[in-house]
Amino acid sequence: MVLEATMICVDNSEWMRNGDYSPNRFQAQADAVNLICGAKTQSNPENTVGVLTMAGKGVRVLVTPTSDLGKILACMHGLEIGGEMNLAAGIQVAQLALKHRQNKKQQQRIIVFVGSPVKYDKKALELIGRKLKKNSVALDIVSFGEEDEEKNEKLEALLAAVNNNDSSHIVHVPCGPSALSDVLISTPIFTGDGEGGSGFAAAAAASGYEFVDPNMDPELALALRVSMEEERARQEAAAKKAAEEVANQEKGEQQSTSQDTTMTDSVNLETSRPEKKIQDLTDDENALLQQALAMSMDDPSTKAAVQDIDMSDASADHDLQLALQLSVQEESAADQSNQTDVNKLLADQSFMSSILASLPGVDPNDPHVKDLLASMQNQSETKEEDKAPKEMEKK
Repeated sequence: MVLEATMICVDNSEWMRNGDYSPNRFQAQADAVNLICGAKTQSNPENTVGVLTMAGKGVRVLVTPTSDLGKILACMHGLEIGGEMNLAAGIQVAQLALKHRQNKKQQQRIIVFVGSPVKYDKKALELIGRKLKKNSVALDIVSFGEEDEEKNEKLEALLAAVNNNDSSHIVHVPCGPSALSDVLISTPIFTGDGEGGSGFAAAAAASGYEFVDPNMDPELALALRVSMEEERARQEAAAKKAAEEVANQEKGEQQSTSQDTTMTDSVNLETSRPEKKIQDLTDDENALLQQALAMSMDDPSTKAAVQDIDMSDASADHDLQLALQLSVQEESAADQSNQTDVNKLLADQSFMSSILASLPGVDPNDPHVKDLLASMQNQSETKEEDKAPKEMEKK
């Protein structure tokens, strides 16, 4: 593993307000800085990282090289954006900070983020590059934002002047949907060159944990592995449970279908029994109806049977008719006697006068009353005269 001290130069100029990188250039740059700081400190616990800004009122060191990742990440919050980037001054201050590192065995590296135009000419940058090479300082350049040929030529010239045994790198990140940090993950700036960077990348790839070296922090790696295994087991159990629920649901549907079929058959059987009874009753009614129709149509067989019955009961019917006739004559004689008695009472003027006198408000001597009595007497006499000839005829 490479023991290294790194200074990261941040571009906080006015060009960082552009939104061609999501959400803007400065925020995309801050995410990439956090990513690199985590990778450097995880690759070796003795590695140190420092941060400085190259714009604003001037070059300002936010944090000197340290292994405290929390302190490094905290310094990126609340940075002010403004002014123009001073690339040469930023590289020189970073070299000076690395020169005063505590552990002189650490190799020196400067990572520069360039997201605005470079105002220096190629000769000045080449001079700075040769000075860095002389002091055994490696330089990594992340170029993003403005894409012009002049800027790329100046940065390539700076890299060529400082490069020693391919220890320095440059990455051009075009604007697009991909985040700046996602592009840097697959570059040598993130993985590093030599044993240190590749060792961290290999450990992360083998363990499946990002930014975690099992050799440096075995407890954390074990905890992450146990957590991942538990999550995998939970997902498998959930998938198995879901499959069982689907199978049970299908089985329940099949059982309900068979029960519905059985119930339908039983209902059909139960309904067929009343229908059979109704059919039997209907047959009896039809037989009776046919018999009645035959009688009404004077069927010879039926008529002969009825005549036989009438002949057998002829004597009984004759006696019954004679008794009925005698009872009718007695009733008519009683009615006639009653009618005769009523007529006699109406013909008695003295009786009628006494009855009318007993009635309140009726005067028997009134001419209208006398006329009424006289007419009633005449009607009774007429009925008696008519009745006498009829009685003589009957006799």
